[in-house]
Amino acid sequence: MFKLGILGVGDLTEKMVRGFLRGGLPVEVYLSPGNHEKAQGLARDAACRVMPDNQAVVDHADIVLIGVRPAQLPDLARDLVIRPEQKLISVVSGVSLGELQQLFGTKACVRAMLSYAAEINRSTVAIYPDDLSARALLRTLGNLIALGSENEFELATVSACMNGWFYFLLHDLQHWLIEKGLSSDRARELVLSSIEDCVAYARYRDSLPIRDLGRSIATDGTFSAQGLEMLGLHQANAAWNAACEVVFDALLTGVE
Repeated sequence: MFKLGILGVGDLTEKMVRGFLRGGLPVEVYLSPGNHEKAQGLARDAACRVMPDNQAVVDHADIVLIGVRPAQLPDLARDLVIRPEQKLISVVSGVSLGELQQLFGTKACVRAMLSYAAEINRSTVAIYPDDLSARALLRTLGNLIALGSENEFELATVSACMNGWFYFLLHDLQHWLIEKGLSSDRARELVLSSIEDCVAYARYRDSLPIRDLGRSIATDGTFSAQGLEMLGLHQANAAWNAACEVVFDALLTGVE
């Protein structure tokens, strides 16, 4: 049985808790009282316990999950007493392992990055450093990938941001179809199904570079090639690369 304390009950940590329970993980969850509405909602829906203060969360837990904003970390850490054997798992973006260790006075820290799909146990779960207890807890939430360095972890964070951007791309494609006459439901299903097709086939043909898979479809004279040419003229890929660069730079410099 995992005894898990949550310091910072926000959108992501709430979805993680729901994913733990949905996945059948044997876990007791202790919640910090700060975000009253979300904490009470989890206590009602998922039989979690809302504790009177942050130290009570730590005292009852074996693993502590930290999900506050970066600017809130110093105040959070200042008055906490962490037991030497306790594992701290941080989902706070842009705060390095060294900073976490210094703030909380323990070497037993792990960084993790997930998406909202943790709620349905389908998230990409990036962790650094690799750790058995973190693996055991988080693997139920989706596809776990252990990174070998902090730089790799920051790149995984950029990838997590891509996850958020994809929704806007899917929205735009859906609404183009709607404007041309499709119902909203059919347009949504076509766009989502097309993305699922692409991912499934890329996984099936995992020995081939992803670009080669695209080239095998967008061959000369096809409509796919015609549309791809227009995307190139508008430098669509350059815009995506620029978005990745600005996020990665911000992560490396500590600017949110």
